[in-house]
Amino acid sequence: MTDNLPAARILLGGTVVHLLELDGVVGAVRDRLTAPAQPARPLAIASANVDHIHHFGSAGQGRVDFEAAGPASPDWLVLLDGVPLVRRAALLTGRDWPLLAGSDLLPLLLGVAESAGATVGFLGGTPTGHELLLAALSEQLPALKISGTWAPPRAQLTDPKGAAELAATVAGTRTELLVVGLGKPRQERWIAEYAQASGARVLLAFGAATDFIAGTVQRAPAWVRKAGVEGAYRLAREPRRLARRYIVQGPPALYRLRKNSRLATESPATTEDK
Repeated sequence: MTDNLPAARILLGGTVVHLLELDGVVGAVRDRLTAPAQPARPLAIASANVDHIHHFGSAGQGRVDFEAAGPASPDWLVLLDGVPLVRRAALLTGRDWPLLAGSDLLPLLLGVAESAGATVGFLGGTPTGHELLLAALSEQLPALKISGTWAPPRAQLTDPKGAAELAATVAGTRTELLVVGLGKPRQERWIAEYAQASGARVLLAFGAATDFIAGTVQRAPAWVRKAGVEGAYRLAREPRRLARRYIVQGPPALYRLRKNSRLATESPATTEDK
């Protein structure tokens, strides 16, 4: 992450997370979208939850360097999006941090794009879902400039040539903010590889956040989210799709959160048993 994005770093479950307040995230996106010249590197924002630790933590196979400094790499902001991570961050830093869920941030950041007159594109999902999304956005953010929607098959995403062609297609639409909803870890991998080629100034790896706007998926009630049991709520509603994530992959990731989290300036041994 570049120096002009002020954020404390912490390691949770073996992967870096940036600690920000909501205003810091909104300001970072606004600055990129309103900059007079194309930024040298695009800004990429990801959500860190227990599933993120499974894929990108100390035992994960996600293979994304969220602190890469090369010219072809985006500037990453990885935000707290899970009550267990929020609680662990508070324990390690001695202060509370807000939960910045992608599903809560997306409407706000789309509003920023509307105010800035920035073009917005959506990558991932289905054509039917896109129709519902665009209909909802036409009511909620009528001045939002939509540059395109893309629902690529998995074969295109896993084929380097096909994925590069997809990035070139996005670039041809002059999309400035690209919402990438391909699911973890595919969306973060695609952004890490093709953010620069896409031409977007800001890329949001927010998974299924667009489904909540489109109305195809119901969000857990606020009291469920506040209590930290949204995972159980979602599992009860979609057991076949989510059982592996929450029952098989979740417990080991929570263990790594407990045993392999520390302040970024500390050695691993200093927080092993905090």
